[in-house]
This record gives sequence, C-alpha cells and structure tokens, in this order.
Amino acid sequence: QVQLLESGGGWVQAGGSLRLSCAASGSIFGPNAMGWYRQAPGSRRELVATITTRSRTNYADSVKGRFTISRDNAKNTVYLQMDNLKPEDPAVYYCTLPTLAVAVDPREPDYWGQGTQVTVSS
Repeated sequence: QVQLLESGGGWVQAGGSLRLSCAASGSIFGPNAMGWYRQAPGSRRELVATITTRSRTNYADSVKGRFTISRDNAKNTVYLQMDNLKPEDPAVYYCTLPTLAVAVDPREPDYWGQGTQVTVSS
C-alpha cells in the first residue's frame, strides 16, 4: 500500500508564507502525478494544485500566482510553497496520489494523506 505523510502546516499572518511537504512511501512503481486538495469547514474539497512526473503543473484560479507546487522524484516528495496567504486560504490540506488536473482526469485520487492544518490570521 501507499502512504502519504504531510508536514509544514501551521499558523501564519495574512500575507505570510508556508511550505508544505508530502513524502510518499510504500508500493510505488516509479513516480506518479501528485497534487494537493484542501477543505475548509463547511466547504467542498477543492483541488489546489497538481504536478505530473515531468513537472507539468496546474493550479486552481484561487491560488494561481501565489502557490507553487514542485517535486523531488528522487525523494518521492512533493511540495507546496504558499506565498501571500489570504484569510480565505485556511483549510486542511491533503496530499494526494495519483492526481491530475480535472480537465485531464476527473477521477478521485486513490491515496490521501492525513492532512495538515493551515491557519491564517489578520
């Protein structure tokens, strides 16, 4: 089975930055497309960003220009650099695998991390 372990969540003032990490382990045969979802209380899950094995990226309009997804295939790790955080960004962020842009592949990911909380204060 595949395990995904997120880290890097926490508290930050509006306008600040956080960097999330997700390490994948287990029965993985080569790199996979990965991504980040988020879910705020009372809200639907939102696909935030995706990255393919060749580092093609896709972002939700709400975070485009502020968030950057990247990966290190040698470490089976994906990152989400979040800059200029806004009051609407707080949520539990989930690392997922496999994950492609909805327009490319609308399927739900097979594997989810436990989530890491991001809190933004003014």
